Amino acid sequence: MAHAVRFYEGGGPEVLRYESVEVGEPGPGQVRLRHVAVGLNYADTYFRNGTYPIPLPAGIGVEGAGVVQAVGPDVDQVAVGDRVTYTGFINTLGAYSTERLVPAAPLIKLPETIGYETAAAMTMRGLTAAYLLRRIHPFRAGDSILLHAAAGGVGLIVSQWAKLLGLTVIGTVSTQAKAELAREHGCDHVIDYSHEDVAARVRELTDGEGVSVVFDSVGKTTFEGSLDSLKRRGTMVCVGTASGPVPPFNPQILAMKGSLYLTRPALADYIADPAEKAELAAELFDHVGAGRIRIEINQRYALQDAARAHRDLEARRTTGSSIFVI
Repeated sequence: MAHAVRFYEGGGPEVLRYESVEVGEPGPGQVRLRHVAVGLNYADTYFRNGTYPIPLPAGIGVEGAGVVQAVGPDVDQVAVGDRVTYTGFINTLGAYSTERLVPAAPLIKLPETIGYETAAAMTMRGLTAAYLLRRIHPFRAGDSILLHAAAGGVGLIVSQWAKLLGLTVIGTVSTQAKAELAREHGCDHVIDYSHEDVAARVRELTDGEGVSVVFDSVGKTTFEGSLDSLKRRGTMVCVGTASGPVPPFNPQILAMKGSLYLTRPALADYIADPAEKAELAAELFDHVGAGRIRIEINQRYALQDAARAHRDLEARRTTGSSIFVI
């Protein structure tokens, strides 16, 4: 019997239920997938608490890795027995499961160099790092970036990849332990935002100039400081709202702070084109398979413990990547 985590109303982690489910046979464009590992992402909490509204009841989770068990009509990109990974949004919701039906389109075949747990820990985070560093800004060696949540799953990948590109990485963290982890993964400078003024420290580290790009996954509490950390005509990249959404603001502030650019990208728009997705995935898999980028899986949970996993995530007790092991 297959099992899945579902929820019937929005709310805190306590709304998550571990249940027996019937999977059925794949329809047109679908496959039946047996999961080996499933990714835990902060976006999952947004579905659960209603920030991302969806019809209920619903499954949860958008990222997993496993083995294709059956294919439906009109599926030719994967076959039974293929090792695959996937990530997405509404189209892949329901990943917290032992077995499921999923559209074939989001599936990415895994090279032999990438294990299931590594894939579940890095597909969303790795592809996010890929588009942030390879699509958002024309980086040149010597450019500097400010990276919030530098010890998180995306942060650790971005730091390592940025060093491969010759960038100077300034990371922010909340504890000394996270600071050490960030340094081990490529951060040149680490700022503890719990007792340091981030923007002032960035100016000190850049001789008053500021950074070329800020990657801000925190949102409400860091937005103003992030803008104040940018050099003239720098780029503010809002990639998450862990502390809450950014309040409305007058765009004139961007001109006043140095003709800044601001973007709020979403992974879905950078992997919508199959060719672009394949290109980003190939570069990611190459770096990870060769050991140039290490994927840190620092938390492993059973699906039955989904509520505890969400509590840990929201309390910022996690570092690196977290997965459910099936």
